[in-house]
Amino acid sequence: MTQKILTRDFVLNFLAQFAFSFVSFILVPTIPVYLSRFEAKGGEIGFLIGILSVFSLIPRPFIGRALLRIPERTFMIAGAVLYTLSSAAYLLASPFWPFLIVRILQGIGLAFFSTASVALIASIAPEYRRGQIISYYFLSYNFAFALAPYFGMILINQLSFTVLFLVCTALSLCALFITLKLKKGQADVREDKSTQNQPFLNREVIPSAVMAFLLNLIWGALGAFFPLYAIRHGVSNPGIFFAFVAITLILGRSLGGRILDIFAREKVIIPCIIVVTASVVILTFSTTLPMFILVAIIFGTGWAFLYPSLVVYAVESSGSARGPAMSTFTALADLGAGIGPMIMGLILEWTNYPMMFLSLALIGAINYLYFSYTLREKRKRSIG
Repeated sequence: MTQKILTRDFVLNFLAQFAFSFVSFILVPTIPVYLSRFEAKGGEIGFLIGILSVFSLIPRPFIGRALLRIPERTFMIAGAVLYTLSSAAYLLASPFWPFLIVRILQGIGLAFFSTASVALIASIAPEYRRGQIISYYFLSYNFAFALAPYFGMILINQLSFTVLFLVCTALSLCALFITLKLKKGQADVREDKSTQNQPFLNREVIPSAVMAFLLNLIWGALGAFFPLYAIRHGVSNPGIFFAFVAITLILGRSLGGRILDIFAREKVIIPCIIVVTASVVILTFSTTLPMFILVAIIFGTGWAFLYPSLVVYAVESSGSARGPAMSTFTALADLGAGIGPMIMGLILEWTNYPMMFLSLALIGAINYLYFSYTLREKRKRSIG
């Protein structure tokens, strides 16, 4: 039995997530440059970048529980509205405190929109094609990621940061308008007592959520500090690196989406962790654009299947409580993306870029050891 993937709900959610993600990714290489022009130090840059992800995790447990009885569309609309307001507020906010408030507002909007969007996809995906559909859904992030960082650097190099923030506002409005077209009855609205007794966090998804946390420590730090590292080595548009990462993700997920439904999770996750870690080690010794591109391709190859595998792993462990499961997963993932720049910003102030990249590689190794440990424990329980 076959079932169409490109349903109306899937396409609208995909397009809304693309526009929403474009705003997020266009700021990845540009915000560090913006803050550096105010002579912000590494620790301050890391803090102001990371605070968005930290504050996006705070509402997620409450959103996850609320999604058991409130349609996903409602939270997506709220998130798009907050993104629109925060994008416009960048025009007026200067570092430190005004900028910090805007980042917090944007983080809350991210929590609303992304938690509900992933939960919606998980709810409409049939079990036997869930890995493939979720992998295709994440292409919305990848297409945005392929275009946004490069486009953002062009805007600030040839125009101004004012134009950049106006574009962010317009794209946030696009995400809002597309979301409004979703059917009002998207969620599986349940008001029985069992939903009222659901916990805010789902313990079953903790292993995959911890792995996402460790992965995003790496990713958050790369997004915050690679642009400045690349500019230091003569690369005028660090968005090229992110574009190659995204292109690799798109090719991997579009050509190999079925891999997630064919092979056991550990047979996908373990090699991908090794590949991601190896790419960061290579970055430690890279100082030229061709080497940066090579690192981007290696990194993207590992990430292409690793992150969707963890999402599917979380969904399969959650049972019927997918709202709390996705909120738990995305909360820890966001915590990693937020803490990564903060910690690595301090390490950068105390040491240098190569030492910071080696620290990220160490995190990758820890992630591998953690997953190996959870596999052993799982096998012991199944045998016992």
